Amino acid sequence: MSLKGQKAFIAGIGDDQGYGWAIAKALAEAGCEIIIGTWAPIVKIFTTSWEVGKFDASRKLSDGSMMNYLKLYPIDASFDTPEEVPEEIKENKRYKQYSGYTVSEVAAQVEKDFGKIDIIVHSLANGPEVKKPLLETSRQGYLAAVSASAYSFVSMVKYFGPIMNENGSAINLTYLASERAVPGYGGGMSSAKAALESDTRTLAWEAGRKWGLRINTISAGALGSRAARAIGFIGAMIEYAHHNAPLQKDLKAEEIGNSAAFLLSPQASAITGVTLYVDNGMHAMGVAVDSPTLAQEKEEALT
Repeated sequence: MSLKGQKAFIAGIGDDQGYGWAIAKALAEAGCEIIIGTWAPIVKIFTTSWEVGKFDASRKLSDGSMMNYLKLYPIDASFDTPEEVPEEIKENKRYKQYSGYTVSEVAAQVEKDFGKIDIIVHSLANGPEVKKPLLETSRQGYLAAVSASAYSFVSMVKYFGPIMNENGSAINLTYLASERAVPGYGGGMSSAKAALESDTRTLAWEAGRKWGLRINTISAGALGSRAARAIGFIGAMIEYAHHNAPLQKDLKAEEIGNSAAFLLSPQASAITGVTLYVDNGMHAMGVAVDSPTLAQEKEEALT
């Protein structure tokens, strides 16, 4: 699979642990040139870690070369235009050193720097009240989760769509909590993921007809990334999946990366509007096979 000559903008890379990084690496393996969008407040942390070699082991590609990026842009996908940025954000020390970090401004700068691109990847999610049950989530926290985790993708397609080559492709990342109750995944994040999947289907129609773009999403299983650990129970979710998924193995970030690279490639030229489950089959299960109830029933049947 070759993506040589193509350019991808990947929003949401903040370290070398998450799915955004894995997707970038899989695309780089296929010859794609990488452009990174990093949340503005952590740009310095990321670039410093890159420069001092903290990511060198993770950057190594199969041919021995190192993954590189063409340019990194500070971005905050909670804002579409500079007029929407509150004054307290503009004056915040983590933002003040940057300008042009709204979605529309980043898209315009990417076009100025590189012309048209071929791929956009949305690896963004944030819920300020994610540890709260939905019933205890404030309206503000709920709307913040939907804005940062779902509408941000709509915004990216809206502003990057016009600068993408025909037959381009976009992808985002969702989670099974969009359609199943996952206690502990709160703050409106389950709602945001449900919206993201619905928007993927609608955008597949709209962006497909308007720009010839394909739009898909990957429902990824639990991964112990730094971002996921903020939820607080990711270790238990990984163990639960290991015991109950059809495939009893740890899910690897590169498995999501490889699946994304396929969906973003010309080999998937007729695939759009799809939610692809990459979770060792966890989505197919209706019961927990390690349930004490099932164990008790089995023991009673044997006696």
